[in-house]
Amino acid sequence: MKYVPVLDETSGGPAPNPHASSTGTPVGPPEADASGDHFPAAPTMPPLDVPDDLVETESVLARSPGATAVRPLPRLIAVANQKGGVGKTTTAVNLGACLADLGYRTLVIDLDPQGNLSTGLGVDVRALEVSMYDVLLNDVALRDCVRPTGVANLTVAPANLDLAGAEIELVPAFSRELKLRAALESVRGDYDYVLIDCPPSLGLLTVNAFAAASEVLVPIQCEYYALEGLGQLLRNVDLVQRNLNPALEVSTMVLVMYDARTKLADQVSAEVRKHFGDKVVRTVVPRTVRLSEAPSFGQPIISFDPSSRGAMAYRSLAKEVSGGTPQRAG
Repeated sequence: MKYVPVLDETSGGPAPNPHASSTGTPVGPPEADASGDHFPAAPTMPPLDVPDDLVETESVLARSPGATAVRPLPRLIAVANQKGGVGKTTTAVNLGACLADLGYRTLVIDLDPQGNLSTGLGVDVRALEVSMYDVLLNDVALRDCVRPTGVANLTVAPANLDLAGAEIELVPAFSRELKLRAALESVRGDYDYVLIDCPPSLGLLTVNAFAAASEVLVPIQCEYYALEGLGQLLRNVDLVQRNLNPALEVSTMVLVMYDARTKLADQVSAEVRKHFGDKVVRTVVPRTVRLSEAPSFGQPIISFDPSSRGAMAYRSLAKEVSGGTPQRAG
């Protein structure tokens, strides 16, 4: 199909050829489809960058069964990823709410000084008299920190900015890595699930979570740098396994922030499943406005918009994570 000059409405002369160089010489036609019409060629998606350090951590993943394996209750799960903005808190809040909705007694622990999990469940963090800071630094009983939420069977141990100083204040403390484990001993039998929302770092707070938990759940966003830094996270899990908590396992990986309109999301999903296998659950959490809006109302998505895609996704995730494990009597 040849280029046909078209009158320019402003000058009255021919409009410039969009496929010509500055001298007016055609640069070359774009690719044609089956009908013979010409369209610009679609850019080729570059391969996903899989960091070399992930190869070194495959042994960490090999030590535990897949994500859907049936595990005995109670289950203590650290929700961790040292990158910020990857859906850790959203996953901890909504997975906890959906597990509680299934009838499991669930506690979510806010171990992030930003306190987003607490505000996402309707807690006024500025008015807290007892928080996770007091539990870790002042030996306050965890039971005195726990408070109810608007969801049946779901309770929260909140945090606020006081916790920001804990990383430094814990350094000289005796058994500093085991503070949370010791605090959980007194309430372990009260719950079927304990979810710990970790801060976006691999400092002492995250190490405390790993030392106390039996499992690590890793949210992975469907973006280009999804696998960046995961090698260091898995190495830290390995160190805690060897030195503090032999029972710890990377049990579950969840693909979040999935945008079905992009090829990149599918590419990331395929690469993550190829690398981590049955550690990755089938459920994929979509990127939705309703999931972003729910925290501003202090509600999990199943309370804020029960029929939304986000609510359906987290309900499905809760069923996969629980694996149909029967609730404990009493």
